Amino acid sequence: MPIIAPSLLSANFLDLQADCKMLNESEADWYHLDVMDGRFVPNISFGPMIVEFFRKATNKICDVHLMIEEPGKFAEQFKNAGADNLSVHIEACPHLHRNIQQIKSLGMKAGIAINPHTPVSALSDVLADIDLVCMMSVNPGFGGQKFIPHTIEKIKQLRKMIEEKNLKVHIEIDGGVTLENAPSIIAAGADVLVAGNTVFKSADPKATIAQLKKL
Repeated sequence: MPIIAPSLLSANFLDLQADCKMLNESEADWYHLDVMDGRFVPNISFGPMIVEFFRKATNKICDVHLMIEEPGKFAEQFKNAGADNLSVHIEACPHLHRNIQQIKSLGMKAGIAINPHTPVSALSDVLADIDLVCMMSVNPGFGGQKFIPHTIEKIKQLRKMIEEKNLKVHIEIDGGVTLENAPSIIAAGADVLVAGNTVFKSADPKATIAQLKKL
């Protein structure tokens, strides 16, 4: 069964307590927390303080996705805020291996996020050092975008790389995941689904999470 990681970016920020309660009672596995700085992406979301509130609200995995420049400057803050997984963008890290080492040394699982235009071959030299690839299936920065179809081929390529190296690396798909396209995403080799609007705009979010979990 896939890991379901609802994106809190789509939650109701006027009533986060209710949305956290719903997720805690649901079959969701992770909280996916999108951090944006207005530099790497054209939007600003939230920082370590909000992550800390989410950490206090749940015992589930806090999966933090940094869409920011110079993520190494903030890794320790996010660890202290309660991040379990920390993903940084390959496009924002000229010294990527150093960033991975830093995340691991702080006791977190290390993830690498890649934008839609970045080939999966760029991960070859670091794949054995990480726990997670967060593959963007939309252009990062905003929720509610449509899934980019070519992502399916990228998932297949990455799954083949992982299997050839006999590694245990999650493939997380972030952006435009729906009940309709999720079966194809999983069939291609992904095992973590980030779902924002699909969950939080649903008439019955818990039932939607359960449907995704059964795929």
